[in-house]
Amino acid sequence: MKKVLFIMFLFIGITTQAQDKKTADKPQIVETACGECQFGMKGKSCDLAVRIDGKPYFVDGTTIDEHGDAHAEDGFCNKIRKASVTGKVENGRFKATSFTLIKEK
Repeated sequence: MKKVLFIMFLFIGITTQAQDKKTADKPQIVETACGECQFGMKGKSCDLAVRIDGKPYFVDGTTIDEHGDAHAEDGFCNKIRKASVTGKVENGRFKATSFTLIKEK
């Protein structure tokens, strides 16, 4: 009987550990721009930032140059844009798992 219980617990433990534990982040719409040029953040060069609930965060997981010319008329250094993002704030930075710039109408 002890062997049967042991095998049952072992089987349950293995199956729960084998399940994928990823959680899907819910996308949110945020303001995005150059942190230094548009959000007044301190930095050494033009860096991508998002503003969530009124607070700006530099972004990890994508760069300002991956989304076009930052110094163009509609670039991040000249204009605040909207983006659909997933990720989390960690150590004062936004760790992006996805970042999709929303096209302007």
